Amino acid sequence: MNLEEIIHNLNLKVLTDTRDFSAVPVKSGYCSDLLSCVMTGAAPEGVWVTLMAHSNIIAVAALLDLSAVIITEDAQPDEDTIAKANEKGVTLLSSPKPNFQVVGELWDMGLRAKQD
Repeated sequence: MNLEEIIHNLNLKVLTDTRDFSAVPVKSGYCSDLLSCVMTGAAPEGVWVTLMAHSNIIAVAALLDLSAVIITEDAQPDEDTIAKANEKGVTLLSSPKPNFQVVGELWDMGLRAKQD
């Protein structure tokens, strides 16, 4: 699966610079609003679903080499956070839907948690 498919199927808004999202693989998904849980539970080339929109999500996403962060419930990062995401190559996406619904839609698309 690639990021373009997810953006299209979930009707996500791209908050950061656009690029060839069809070339960005997505291999797993993770959902949490606790940074420490994401750091131990998410996998590289995964998507992270969260309600958080503050700048700390950029550091975690970059550290883990995530394909994207999906920010839910119309929470919006400030301009500095978006600029930092662009600088670090982190894709931020937005949805008005709650975490539970976004995760369900990703599951319906066939996306699963990382395999140990």
